[in-house]
Amino acid sequence: MAVLLPNAINRMIGMPHDTDQDRLIRTGGRIRAARGARGLNLHELARLSGISTSALSLIETGQRDLRLTTLCRIAAALRVSAGDLLEEREDGASQPAAVRPGGYDLGDYT
Repeated sequence: MAVLLPNAINRMIGMPHDTDQDRLIRTGGRIRAARGARGLNLHELARLSGISTSALSLIETGQRDLRLTTLCRIAAALRVSAGDLLEEREDGASQPAAVRPGGYDLGDYT
């Protein structure tokens, strides 16, 4: 007798089942999209947020769980709310709200 796991059951009855990994991948994708929309590379966001480049890379690819404080630091560096990075948008957009005005001064971080 086969044992059906929750994911398999949900697929059989047509209900989606999000795993933690799915959520991490989507959140990381929104962080990457926001970074790209602001013209920042991974190293620049690392300097602005105080998070290592390797940690940010793992977060953006959904390979690392991030703490709330880390999410808030990334959001502040990107000038968006942490909720924008977590939120599933109904219109299917994977990018957070519009870019807030003002450039990035990386001079203090070099």
